Amino acid sequence: MQSEIEFIVSEYTSYNISDDTMTLWLRAVFENGMNHKETLNYTQSMLHSGVTLDFSHLNGYVMDKHSTGGVGDKVSLILGPILAACDCYVPMLAGRGLEHTGGTIDKLESIPGYQTSLGVPEFQKIVEDIGISIMSQTKDICPADQKIYSLRDITETVSSFPLICGSIMSKKIAEGIQELVMDIKVGNGAFMHTLSKAKELGDLLRRVGEYYGIHVSTCYTNMDQPLGETAGLWCEVMESIKCLQGDGAHDIMKVVFHLGEKALCSAGISDPVRTMQSVIEDGSALERFKKMVKAHGGSLDSLKDSEMNKPLFSQKVQAKTNGYISYMDTLRLGSAIVQLGGGRLQKREKLDPTAGIIFYKKTGDFVNKDESFLEYFCSNKDKIERCKLYFMEIIDINSTKPEPLELIYT
Repeated sequence: MQSEIEFIVSEYTSYNISDDTMTLWLRAVFENGMNHKETLNYTQSMLHSGVTLDFSHLNGYVMDKHSTGGVGDKVSLILGPILAACDCYVPMLAGRGLEHTGGTIDKLESIPGYQTSLGVPEFQKIVEDIGISIMSQTKDICPADQKIYSLRDITETVSSFPLICGSIMSKKIAEGIQELVMDIKVGNGAFMHTLSKAKELGDLLRRVGEYYGIHVSTCYTNMDQPLGETAGLWCEVMESIKCLQGDGAHDIMKVVFHLGEKALCSAGISDPVRTMQSVIEDGSALERFKKMVKAHGGSLDSLKDSEMNKPLFSQKVQAKTNGYISYMDTLRLGSAIVQLGGGRLQKREKLDPTAGIIFYKKTGDFVNKDESFLEYFCSNKDKIERCKLYFMEIIDINSTKPEPLELIYT
């Protein structure tokens, strides 16, 4: 079985197997699954498609954080620089958007000049010098995942445990890390809709990590509504900077500190929350982010230019009645961002960095009749008009205040 899996992964990566044939295989895995040994074999095939890194010479803890995907989930852009400012090393191979969920790489590429495809020596040097580098898989590191990942996005084969595990763990093993903090999303905007399924995936990721000598800490967080105040591309970069300046929304910072606490405890830091708060307050976390952007060729001036990536068109959505927001259809909100140009409907589709949504109200908030509770935007007028349909029944408003959402599950 190892030889068969190795064959299809390597031949597809070498362009000897077509997208159509690979889609049939992905759908077969999606429908039938893989056993534990097959999942290990698939992960190994993805890993061996490229080189692996070695950071054992560094005098510090080498770690990474990964999310299974959500809407408005910009935690990597915030937590990564925080961990680097806490004297950890974060070599992060991140992904693009999958189906309705946003991708860290797509968000970073909305920064003018930011290069997400680097050579291995350059990537290693940035990690060593700054403490963090975020880039995509390349022809050198997990090229199989880079190719298969984009095909999974458009073939509705994302939420398969073996495929998720092979994609995530091959990249993380290749990074040469000691610790991986996994943020497994649960809810109507996640690929796992129940906590029991999320824990099943968490157990699989942990066992694969242990096989390769990586300690995997699993966290389970709510995705029954978007995380933070924005969802999209450039707007999430801007919100991440606000968070690093100490002005982050409560929900996203709670997740950041929860994941960061797990990571820094493993690194032996005695008061991790206070340590994270300190690097935000003294500006060193934001400085790490800026240094990383510069090292990747990104324009630092763009981060303070209020006109940068300003959308040409926008539309506010207003409440039809007084009441409390009781439900947000997070999957459809994520799909709306894709329709606006913030995600891909075709494999090589160019994204619109201006696309996104800002949330003025979220679950549990009171809204008056005719009051705007969100605004969506992009630079294509036709897409703005078409997306009106997405927002007609995307949020429920009730006279009764709902129970608060449980943001972090134990």
